[in-house]
Amino acid sequence: METNLAPELDVALVADDDGLTAIGNPVRRRILAALARTPDSASGLAERLNDTRQRVNYHVRGLERAGLIELAEERPRRGLTERVYRAVGRGFAVDPAVLGSLDAGEGLVGGDRWAAGYAIALASRATREIASLRRRAGRERKRLAVASLDTTVRLRTPNAMEGFVGDLARAVAEVVARHDDAAPAARPFRLVCCAHPAPDPAPVGSDNLEE
Repeated sequence: METNLAPELDVALVADDDGLTAIGNPVRRRILAALARTPDSASGLAERLNDTRQRVNYHVRGLERAGLIELAEERPRRGLTERVYRAVGRGFAVDPAVLGSLDAGEGLVGGDRWAAGYAIALASRATREIASLRRRAGRERKRLAVASLDTTVRLRTPNAMEGFVGDLARAVAEVVARHDDAAPAARPFRLVCCAHPAPDPAPVGSDNLEE
């Protein structure tokens, strides 16, 4: 069979209850993290994670049923066929739609732009909408038009935030007015801007993957 060990996606979405249950299990999270780094068989994972092959194989099957890992290749080993698995993504995010009415962006109609909760709701809505659009684009084998901007601004005092946001809002409004097309055939795009304190950088050499 054709061999393809690389994850298909940079970020894959956990989009149903089975996936949510799978990542709630600490053993399965360790296996998923290991496979996101390097594809492997159940026996290879057992050695890497210092666990029994039977226990690892049980959880591997659960992750495969949940759609979080997939078969990458089959290869002969000691007269048997060894199945090598890969994670479907290098990283994972939970689709907020899995939470239903508990989704932070559910029913979002407005909010206080200075509130952290509103920023979370906007991020939740963006994740849900992009996840849905990407699934549809994948089914139709179409490219999804998405653009992202990410930068850092240094402000000397907390009060400087108000001036920065005001300037940013005016600049965005000017650009939107220049490019907005009211023609019926024009496709709407949602633009969300968010500013928050940057977290402290992780220590050099740190690694979040458990093995």
